[in-house]
Amino acid sequence: MKAKFLLLLILPFLQACEWRKGTMPTAEVAVTGKVGEILVVCEQEIWDSEVRACLDSNLTQFIMPYFPDVATFELIHKTPKHFTQGVKRYRNTMFVNLDPTYKGDKGKVEKRKGVWATDQLVIDITAKNMEQLIETCQRSLQSVHNEFDLIEWQRIQKYYERTPNAFLDKKIAQNFGIQLALPDETKLVTSRKNFFRMEFPSASRPIEFVGQGKLDAGLIISGLMIYQYPFIDSSQMELKNLLQARDTMLKYNVPLDYEGMYMGTQYVKLVYPEGNNMTSFLGKVPGYEMRGMFKFVGKGKHGAGGAFWSFHFVHPKRNKLICVSGYVDAPSTTSWTQPLREVQAILQSVRILE
Repeated sequence: MKAKFLLLLILPFLQACEWRKGTMPTAEVAVTGKVGEILVVCEQEIWDSEVRACLDSNLTQFIMPYFPDVATFELIHKTPKHFTQGVKRYRNTMFVNLDPTYKGDKGKVEKRKGVWATDQLVIDITAKNMEQLIETCQRSLQSVHNEFDLIEWQRIQKYYERTPNAFLDKKIAQNFGIQLALPDETKLVTSRKNFFRMEFPSASRPIEFVGQGKLDAGLIISGLMIYQYPFIDSSQMELKNLLQARDTMLKYNVPLDYEGMYMGTQYVKLVYPEGNNMTSFLGKVPGYEMRGMFKFVGKGKHGAGGAFWSFHFVHPKRNKLICVSGYVDAPSTTSWTQPLREVQAILQSVRILE
């Protein structure tokens, strides 16, 4: 009996020793850094050169047409000697190197995944001199941006798929014949035959000063709407017709607490809705995505609003035009990048069932 008890005491210690040696299976190592950041690792003289302007113009792009601007990425800089410990697990990392011994006629761009953390993406850019480095950046950074852009929302999508929402999955499948990757604890707040509205768990961002000694708690409210109507012909997929259908659906299904007001669309030139063809990543569903700003309207008045991002497609077996539309309502002093990326991940997860 004493021997068994002693073994129980020793076993955790032996397991810990084996773990330190790296001989035991290890759990996934989480990436660090915020959604929407790229860590650039290079010597200070490279960062202070015109290379930085090239990096900024190609990697710091904007998701249009939102106001305030929503950047796909923000650049963070570290020198090689400061690239240590937890920094190595940065979600998006790029090394920019000058190597006088490099013999190539053109600079080299290489991609590595999962180097120091699960789902980490590392890009290496190598050139023999500054002239070749600048040429390589000008030629390759758009493709580099696309690689970082892809994996950014794929990480979110992968996380959602690990924690499925069984109740909502079943309801959405029955009502619309589709499947989505949704955040756990998403709540269904409106349920009608042709319209669902869901709210995501509240997310609080770091408190920021907004002037006059006031603090902004950074509360972000976001959610998803799904609606459908009969598909008649391809003209329904034109931007103006999709907007008209959207406004009709929202008028009757998304009222504000203030009587007579409802969620509408902003049509001012600065943020006029934009769209383009898209195919969902997981389900390979062809359709049309649309981005823009919403506001609450009615009785000749208008109230606060936020951003929306929608995906429209035809259900081939139900002959319905379906719209999956995410929305984000957040203070202007808080970054919208992460919640919009979360919406993007959901839209890209659309699958057709049945």
